[in-house]
Amino acid sequence: MITLPPPAPRKRPSLTPMIDVVFLLLVFFMLAARFGTDVVIDLTTSSGTGSSTDYQGPPRLVTLIGQGRVQLNGFDIALDNLGDALGALMAAPSDAVIVQTTPTATTQDVVDTITALRPHGIETIILAGQ
Repeated sequence: MITLPPPAPRKRPSLTPMIDVVFLLLVFFMLAARFGTDVVIDLTTSSGTGSSTDYQGPPRLVTLIGQGRVQLNGFDIALDNLGDALGALMAAPSDAVIVQTTPTATTQDVVDTITALRPHGIETIILAGQ
């Protein structure tokens, strides 16, 4: 009669190598990830009693529709052309510009608009919600 050796006990797989691989991947992606650069927009509020916030000149109403759409005095305009169009309506860059948001406008739309106006020297912005 043929006798076979007893079956070897089954080895349980070790999870240590898999944990090591997951840890190495975690470290790799943490080091390789490009963390977002913070952009700071200086916003100063005024009490409303100073003469720098008095509105003068032709209307300068910028309406933020949302999804990148902007209107100047009720007419659609590209965000890239907004600073130049406002410059024609202003006696000085310190003149106030009213930025009105609609319910569909996001905070990013406000930030994009303020960022687009800064290179043109426009810093006096009155932010109004609808």
